[in-house]
Amino acid sequence: MLKRALDVYLEKAISRKLLVWLTSTGFLIGGLITSEQWVAIALGYVGIQGFADLATKWKTAGKGK
Repeated sequence: MLKRALDVYLEKAISRKLLVWLTSTGFLIGGLITSEQWVAIALGYVGIQGFADLATKWKTAGKGK
C-alpha cells in the first residue's frame, strides 16, 4: 500500500527516469558506485523504460480506430 502511494506521488512529482538518474548520480558522488556502473545504470534504465513506453504506445495505438 505504501509503495503504491509512493509510486503515485513520485509519478506526479518527478519522472522515474529522472529519479533513477538522480539516485545513481548521488551514489556516484558518494563513492558507492563507479563511473562505469553509473553509465550502465543510466543506459539500462532509460533504454528499458524507453522500450516499455514504446511498447505501451504501440499497443494502445490501434484502440483508437
